[in-house]
Amino acid sequence: MRNITILIHCKDQKGIIAAVTNFILKVEGNITYIDQHVDVDQNVFFMRLECELMNESWNVESIKTNFQESIANDFDMSWQLYNKDQKPKMALFVSKYEHCLFDILGRYSAGELHLEIPLIISNHEDLKPIADRFNIPFYHVPFTKDNKIEGEKQHIALLQQYDIDFIVLARYMQIITPQLISLYKNKIINIHHSFLPAFPGAKPYHSAFKRGVKIIGATSHYVTEELDEGPIIEQDITRVFHSHSIEDFIMKGKDLERIVLSRAIKLHAERKTMVYSNKTVIFS
Repeated sequence: MRNITILIHCKDQKGIIAAVTNFILKVEGNITYIDQHVDVDQNVFFMRLECELMNESWNVESIKTNFQESIANDFDMSWQLYNKDQKPKMALFVSKYEHCLFDILGRYSAGELHLEIPLIISNHEDLKPIADRFNIPFYHVPFTKDNKIEGEKQHIALLQQYDIDFIVLARYMQIITPQLISLYKNKIINIHHSFLPAFPGAKPYHSAFKRGVKIIGATSHYVTEELDEGPIIEQDITRVFHSHSIEDFIMKGKDLERIVLSRAIKLHAERKTMVYSNKTVIFS
């Protein structure tokens, strides 16, 4: 038995759900999950469907061809079909902060994330011992304003060598190049505190502390060329009080970054996100 996931979006119109579910019946599939959403303002229809293929004579490529010819063309659909049992390959980009890296690798080792991590790339060598501890290849790629072109070439070569599906910036403290963003459109995930744009700079928690903020947050989003303005995948907050120190703020912020980034990774790896108009539809 094989399991597939189908993601669809197109102009909203009559008969989409019936056409898709009848197609699944035709290829002898058993639907185990289905959900849909309509953006009324933009008249766009979204669907996510999971099913079990009961008949081995139907291979995935023939299903794709049949779906395009008999369904997708009629409704002018944008769609993707994934083998649910095939784990996507994720590359981790890191710098010197270790809290998100430890959390991701811990969850990965525990089997909580449906993915593979073939490599870790860093612009520093500080976190190599962590990669070694988890037996994941670690590549030091220096990346500064003076060697960005060479660094980008090394990044792309490594990502292609390991056949990477998506990238996670686990507190990677460099700006991703436009070419890499274009190669992995809506496939690069970032995490940062949610003080922007009010408290920019190297010490946002110190600035927020001085202003007496009452809420700390974290945001995970897809990377675009507009810095920290990509489609948001996941967010969370926690309250802080006058009795908390700057160190308390930073600790709470790190906790949120761990949780929010892991949720975003899980949603993406399980094909539960769809991007349009610089925002996302997130399926349960």
